[in-house]
Amino acid sequence: MTSWQAVRVVAGTFILLSLALGIPGSPIFMSQWWLAFTAFVGVNLLQSGITKWCLMETIMSKIGLRQGN
Repeated sequence: MTSWQAVRVVAGTFILLSLALGIPGSPIFMSQWWLAFTAFVGVNLLQSGITKWCLMETIMSKIGLRQGN
């Protein structure tokens, strides 16, 4: 797995988990404030698409995942 693939797996997991924790109909609902975390992940994805730099990808590379194209 490359660093950019791992970033997408982590982002997708964060989004799905925060939605499950933030939507009132969910069986694991905690608080609607979890939706702010969903927005945070979305903003970071948007920023990385525009600037072509992602902190999470840098972290993944430093822990040993190879960089992908």
